[in-house]
Amino acid sequence: MAQIGAPTLQWEYGGCSASSCQTGWYSGPAAADIDADGLIDIVWGSYDVVALNGADGTLKWRGTNPQRVWPAIAVADFDPGTAGLESAVGRGGNQLTLYSASGAVLWTRTPFAGGEVRSLAAADIDGNGDLEIIVGRASSGGDQQVSVYEHNGTLRTGWPARHVGEPGYGAGMYNENLAAADLDGDGQAEIYAPTDTHYITALHPNGSQLLASTLYGLSGGQPKTWAQVGVHVDQAADLAGYADCGVQHRPNFANAAPAIADMDGNGSLELVVPGDVYDCSIGDPDGDLYYLPWILRRDRTRWAAGPFDWTAIPAPGASGGATIQGDYATIEDAVVNAVLADLDGDGQREILFASYDGKLHAWWLDKTEKHNWPYQVPGSGFRFAGEPAVVDLDDDGDAEVIFSTWPQKGGNARGKLILLDAHGSLLHSVDLPTARGGSWNGGLAAPTVAQIDADPEFEVVLGTSHSGVVVYQIPGSANARVLWGTARGSLLRNALAPPSPSSSNPIFSDGFE
Repeated sequence: MAQIGAPTLQWEYGGCSASSCQTGWYSGPAAADIDADGLIDIVWGSYDVVALNGADGTLKWRGTNPQRVWPAIAVADFDPGTAGLESAVGRGGNQLTLYSASGAVLWTRTPFAGGEVRSLAAADIDGNGDLEIIVGRASSGGDQQVSVYEHNGTLRTGWPARHVGEPGYGAGMYNENLAAADLDGDGQAEIYAPTDTHYITALHPNGSQLLASTLYGLSGGQPKTWAQVGVHVDQAADLAGYADCGVQHRPNFANAAPAIADMDGNGSLELVVPGDVYDCSIGDPDGDLYYLPWILRRDRTRWAAGPFDWTAIPAPGASGGATIQGDYATIEDAVVNAVLADLDGDGQREILFASYDGKLHAWWLDKTEKHNWPYQVPGSGFRFAGEPAVVDLDDDGDAEVIFSTWPQKGGNARGKLILLDAHGSLLHSVDLPTARGGSWNGGLAAPTVAQIDADPEFEVVLGTSHSGVVVYQIPGSANARVLWGTARGSLLRNALAPPSPSSSNPIFSDGFE
């Protein structure tokens, strides 16, 4: 097998001016041939959205806007009647915009009464061959958290949801809190939206709520909706419908990005949701304890199969409380994005996420963190890691984990691009570029790993805080197998894990080819 070399810088400051870069947030970049010229382009958003030539980072077009882009941009053939690929962008100021392949604004909508669009995904939710755009609201309010638009900008009938007056609980969605897939095999995708509570909003394509198993009881003679069944650490509290606070704990899902995959290779899909476990006798955030994952079936029951039983979630193990959170003058918050990929080639997926304890975690289905996991983010002061990519760079059956970090602010501190092996051991660590127009630099968002130029090696594409788009090449990666290669699993950003590739040097799984 080829030896994996240290990442080498290809280009930097993509989308920046000669003197400064716009502040980048949590939006992972996209790599795709958007204009059908045979060359890979990079699409990324900070405030403006930029399309760049993959080979050298030169600007192709810019979509200017004063509001920040939080969620990863969905890039796909939303309008099959036109050439090229479109880009769906969620922003502050309650904006959803669709850009053409050439950067023209096709339409802009304001999905909610207010707030920021921090959650965005695309999926063909009704199985009619056209993609829909799903968005979530980052603001207070107990209903109408999710909305869905057709590719032409028409609001889909039945949305936004949950509808006013319907049973259930929920609030804002403050990270990329959406996953969409067909878990029950009926040809239509369900939408799963954890909210700023210990409840999960789950919806059909028409905006009606998914019903939970009768295991959780009835409401008005009917099974409860997902949004009526609270999530707790203990299954007993789920069944009772409440927690004995101070004794039984529950999670908050405000910053939780879920994901969907066939976890054990048996042909069925499961929903994985990381939650911020807290002592509800104290409250959140003061009572925050640690992040742990839940695995749920389509009927909201906890997943168990063969030797694996997640009716009881893992013990905390090395998961710890927040080193610091919400002190934006010191460091930007850690957000928790689930990644589902098979690290060790045994046909079963592991659950990876970076947490507010300053560690990158990897949970096996036996509910343990093996080998050298979790990995402590290195550096002085406070340090956090973003959503990782998982790629078998040298095609040896064991995957590598690739992610960026960010430091506490000031002092011209820099985060890193880090490569780990499947055991959580460090392979390579390189400093990100110096800030252009800021006092620190890091990478808050997931990287994208793809072949973006003419040579056979794969590149890592990063959207950074203060150095724009940055690209590194990875020596020894020509036969890489991409397992989870970009933010939220594919360029549709719907958190459905791509199928594990069975051959070397695959076409990058972008969800629309």
